[in-house]
Amino acid sequence: MTNSTDRVLPRRALGSTGPEVSALGLGCMGMSDLYGPADEAESVATIHAAVDAGVTLLDTGDFYGMGHNELLIARALRERRREDVAISVKFGALRDADGGWHGNDGRPEAVRNFLAYTLRRLGTDHVDVYRPARLDPAVPIEETVGAIKEEVEKGRVRHIGLSEVGAETLRRAHAVHPVADLQIEYSLVSRGIERSILPTARELGVGVTAYGVLSRGLISGHWTASRQPTDFRAVSPRFQGDNLDHNLALVEALRAVAAEKGVTVAQLAIAWVLAQGEDIVPLVGARRRDRLTEALGALDVTLTAADLARIEAAVPADAVAGDRYAPALMAHLDSER
Repeated sequence: MTNSTDRVLPRRALGSTGPEVSALGLGCMGMSDLYGPADEAESVATIHAAVDAGVTLLDTGDFYGMGHNELLIARALRERRREDVAISVKFGALRDADGGWHGNDGRPEAVRNFLAYTLRRLGTDHVDVYRPARLDPAVPIEETVGAIKEEVEKGRVRHIGLSEVGAETLRRAHAVHPVADLQIEYSLVSRGIERSILPTARELGVGVTAYGVLSRGLISGHWTASRQPTDFRAVSPRFQGDNLDHNLALVEALRAVAAEKGVTVAQLAIAWVLAQGEDIVPLVGARRRDRLTEALGALDVTLTAADLARIEAAVPADAVAGDRYAPALMAHLDSER
């Protein structure tokens, strides 16, 4: 099928060694997990719309819906050409049938096991970027990356990535094999990587795929104080009580800037991340075609130095109230942060 639009999306390289991909990637997690029920037909239609619009980076995890997300992507790609997309897969998170979380497994034998199942579910002979979802504190990162390197040499993995690790771990991993990109949360209200992680990535030539660019919908412009989350955001500190009131006030300040630019709040927030460097590829977690269309509109937003100053005055660094995750999740999700 040919593209449904004549627009050609800008492209960016994932670091100095990774593939060239569309400047926005599609994060598929919410189509299977953590954000409540999703319409599977609409999810497939959204993936189709993204690929037809020129999105070439699809991000998933083998633990999203305990394999469901990979099967969903495989279903969607039956009607598209595999070579038109780069699939990024996170592995290692241990879960149970109740949806619980039980740490991460980065052992070499686990790497080989997880990858075998991923290739079968995706119906492909290779993964474009393969990365441990989180650091396994019991396994040196050199051993985990060394095992992925063996899969690169066998042709089953094209590029190695990392996720949610600090500068020191990034250096150690990169010494074993070039790391294409680091997937990590980065948005107007989550700017911690600017202190040491982002400078280290740039020094090493490692790209950044930024997730959480709308802070799980908090700064999308669509969240309201009366909305009651029924998914994992129900225990997220940023969505609780006075924190939520404070954070939505920041969104309203951002909305005023967006209105003057003639764009939506979400588009402005995504455009801000895009403007932080050509080595950053934001991931948007659209589950519906209308949200995808809105997100793609951010690529048409040009921000001047004055615009950037106004945005950061509306939402200063560290102005957000509340942590990114509930305390019970911080230990394994933010082990180096």
